[in-house]
Amino acid sequence: MKNYYDLLGVSKTASEEEIKSAFRKLAHKYHPDKKGGDEKKFKEVSEAYSVLSDKKKRAEYDTYGKTFAGGGGPQQGGFGGFDFSNFQGFGGQNGQAFEFDLGDIFGEVFGGGQRQARRGRDISIDIELSFRESIFGAERRVLVSKMSVCDTCDGSGAKKGSKLITCTSCNGKGEIRESRNSFFGTFTSARPCPRCHGRGQMPEAACETCRGEGIRKREEEIHIVVPAGVEDGEMIRMPGRGEAATGASAGDLYVKLHIKADAKFSREGNSLITVLPIKLSDALLGGEYRVPTLEGDEVIGVAPGISHGEVIRVRGKGVPHGRGRGDLLVRVDIEFPKKLSKHARELIEKLRTEGL
Repeated sequence: MKNYYDLLGVSKTASEEEIKSAFRKLAHKYHPDKKGGDEKKFKEVSEAYSVLSDKKKRAEYDTYGKTFAGGGGPQQGGFGGFDFSNFQGFGGQNGQAFEFDLGDIFGEVFGGGQRQARRGRDISIDIELSFRESIFGAERRVLVSKMSVCDTCDGSGAKKGSKLITCTSCNGKGEIRESRNSFFGTFTSARPCPRCHGRGQMPEAACETCRGEGIRKREEEIHIVVPAGVEDGEMIRMPGRGEAATGASAGDLYVKLHIKADAKFSREGNSLITVLPIKLSDALLGGEYRVPTLEGDEVIGVAPGISHGEVIRVRGKGVPHGRGRGDLLVRVDIEFPKKLSKHARELIEKLRTEGL
């Protein structure tokens, strides 16, 4: 996933002015019309600026690592909605700066006149997991209200019994081509036909449920499979399970995981950690204890002379990963008595005389 702050060379706490200044310097450096320019780098810094200069998109990016507004955010292609109009040029003839509307033509220049992919809006939901579910995996079925394929016409937009006919506006091509003059010359671009939404066909009689759009807002049950070993804050991407769009592919669904803390266990990488309180006498003489695991109790031996805070490793009882599994780390906590009986004190005094 792209790091927009690194692309612009600024910190996460950078102000709007610092972000704008960094972008202008990099745009000037990488502009494709300059000698030594870099088209790919120019598009990347432009995409980064389009997100970080917008407060809402920046907040979404800081939280989820991407944006969800505007039909899929900056991942959709183009320049993420950055307004290049009134952006000063990069040195015209005789050193004179020229000004032109880059927003109108950059998509055509870089896209070679090709029609860019369209898709529905990405959406995000949150689910909560128990600690055990995060280790071994889980399944959830949730109802999500979103734009989905119309279940009456199955997305065709046609009334039942009605057929699809060729769109007369685009002659079935699904796109309309336009030519325009610009500073760089004449460019031909293609855009989806507004009448048939890029499908090339139209229903002879429109579906009454979706009014011929092929999509409508409704509740849809989503089956989510959470793999084993996930961590708190992790995102699961489900391609094509976001919002549907007329004449285009659906967006993606992002599931953010929230894991509840456990009273007995914590996690470090692929290892699970638990604490085992033991008696002082067992610390000196050794013994056996039952320790909890996520699959029931396990009997372990405590060696004589064990130290406070020492770790006993129980192999294969940790977090599943690949074909293997991590370990359970049992940290020993020696319990020192707060009160001693008269007899216990006498015995300890004898141990002291033995140099213990």
